[in-house]
Amino acid sequence: MRPVNDRMTTAEESRQKLIAILQLAYSGELAAAYAYRGHWHSVRRQDEREAIRTVEEDEWRHRSLVGEMLTKLGSRPKKYREVRATIVGRTLGVLCHVMGWLTPMYGAGKLESRNVREYETAARYARDCGQLDFVECLLEMAEVEWDHEHYFRSRVLNHSLGRRLPLWPAPPPKETIRRSYESEKISPPPSEELPYVTEQATDTV
Repeated sequence: MRPVNDRMTTAEESRQKLIAILQLAYSGELAAAYAYRGHWHSVRRQDEREAIRTVEEDEWRHRSLVGEMLTKLGSRPKKYREVRATIVGRTLGVLCHVMGWLTPMYGAGKLESRNVREYETAARYARDCGQLDFVECLLEMAEVEWDHEHYFRSRVLNHSLGRRLPLWPAPPPKETIRRSYESEKISPPPSEELPYVTEQATDTV
């Protein structure tokens, strides 16, 4: 058994990593929501407009939930990221009207695949710093992001050119999101550190 001080240090490290990833996610959801608002306005088919509009609504909901978690952790979003996210998201929303149909679909799918991993990682940090009340919400958000990725992947593959493009790696099956978490909770790897999604990897939209 590790000394108490070591366990406290590990918990605090996980807490700081959780805060960092939630700050990134909070601003990332803002940029994504603005981008999707422009995206659904740019497509012609009604079913696509409704589906992408639902994705936008999910991003706003996720942002609200992440904001509540940051408040409970005694933290807050980074102002400069909020400004940048607003600019990036609104710019992408406008570009959706001039980039054609395929490019926004492809970019959205690739982004959502990253978001799945982001929330899975956050759930593990929450567990390791004792914020077990966050875990269910974070896993649910990972599952919703998985649904988003699946939708955009299907749209790309439905396009004649999209089928010829090299796609981003497909995430594991949706059911593995909870299954892998539960298996780690029951029997955590003794010497394997959880993957930390760094700012370089996640501070993009």
